[in-house]
Amino acid sequence: MSKLSADALKLLGEGKNLAIIATIMPDGSPQATAVWVDTDGEHVRFNTAEGRVKTKNLRRDPRVAVAILNADNPYEQVTIRGRVVEFVHEGAVEHIDSLARKYVGTDTFTGRDPTDQRVIVKIAPA
Repeated sequence: MSKLSADALKLLGEGKNLAIIATIMPDGSPQATAVWVDTDGEHVRFNTAEGRVKTKNLRRDPRVAVAILNADNPYEQVTIRGRVVEFVHEGAVEHIDSLARKYVGTDTFTGRDPTDQRVIVKIAPA
């Protein structure tokens, strides 16, 4: 397994830098979604809900590409190819709230549907 580069760690840790997550649909076509991201120092992490297209795609095929763009200069970016190594439900609500603080400055994620089961997706670089 590869490690996240210093540039990737910087973009994951600093600022409100969005990522584009590219997954593979059942017919082989690409699917891309903008997400909030962070890192645990080893993995790219994002938070979503079970049942979403990206979650279904990644459970079927864990290969993923992540492009992280500097919010202040989108020409500064990193691309990470890797695999999902873990789906974590425990702490997922707290994680989406921490991402809401980082990205929009609110204590809780106001877009949460109480019927959603939140999940943290961990991606290891290849």
